[in-house]
Amino acid sequence: MSERAKRAEEIERRLTAGQTIVELDPDLIDPSFVADRMEIAPEALKSLREKIEANGQLNPIMVRPHPEVAGRYQVAFGHRRLRAIKEIGREVRAVVREMSDEELVIAQGQENHEREDLSYIEKCVFASRLEQRGFSRATIMSALSVYKSDLSNMLSVAKIPEGVIEAIGPAPGTGRRGWIELAGLVDDHTVAINRAIRNADFASMDSDSRFKAVLTATKAAPDRASTEVWMSKGKPLAKVTLGGNKVALSIDRKKSPEFADFVLNRLRDLYQEFEATRS
Repeated sequence: MSERAKRAEEIERRLTAGQTIVELDPDLIDPSFVADRMEIAPEALKSLREKIEANGQLNPIMVRPHPEVAGRYQVAFGHRRLRAIKEIGREVRAVVREMSDEELVIAQGQENHEREDLSYIEKCVFASRLEQRGFSRATIMSALSVYKSDLSNMLSVAKIPEGVIEAIGPAPGTGRRGWIELAGLVDDHTVAINRAIRNADFASMDSDSRFKAVLTATKAAPDRASTEVWMSKGKPLAKVTLGGNKVALSIDRKKSPEFADFVLNRLRDLYQEFEATRS
């Protein structure tokens, strides 16, 4: 067992010390309200399931009574053990502890931080999800056991478009330096990155290879802006410029003042129309 795995188990022992271990029906247990993993590798889950079948569940998971649904529980840590035991068909050994949302995410984050198989980008996304839910920077730093500068880097990396992160996956072999480099390049290479993701071979690559393919795409020249002029009755009406992540619509108010005002007045309605199509 690695040192980090030992430290993770020590955190679990400290958090569960003196608590009564009970056996619960896995079907009564829900995941944490903030996901910390992008995916669970089938091989890792199979290995864990085989260990539990051979040796039993050595370490209990930690749950709290579900804050919204009576009779149910919510996981603080032990998601993979819960899933493996559910597949085996046994009851799960668990410590039930009353916890606030803040206490839960700190316990969840600290335990996961020490595990080698939680990748850097998964930690970044977890930090971002906590921030979006209104947790303070101090709480997030405590949950991830990181300093202020580390957290700033992680939140910057998490601003990489969600679709790009999901397409790449957890990339377990790619660390902080690679992701920070990509975060600094992504805005100027949107077209090239999307082209790399749509490549026929991309989906068959492992996650780290997908990261390398995307990073390689950013080494090309920055996406050039393209401009299209809209004409009406032989006269230029508007100019649309596409470049990177930006779309610029330009209307000459001297030549088409009424049309310019019409477009401005319609923007809010157009956005509401767009939102309606997503609901």
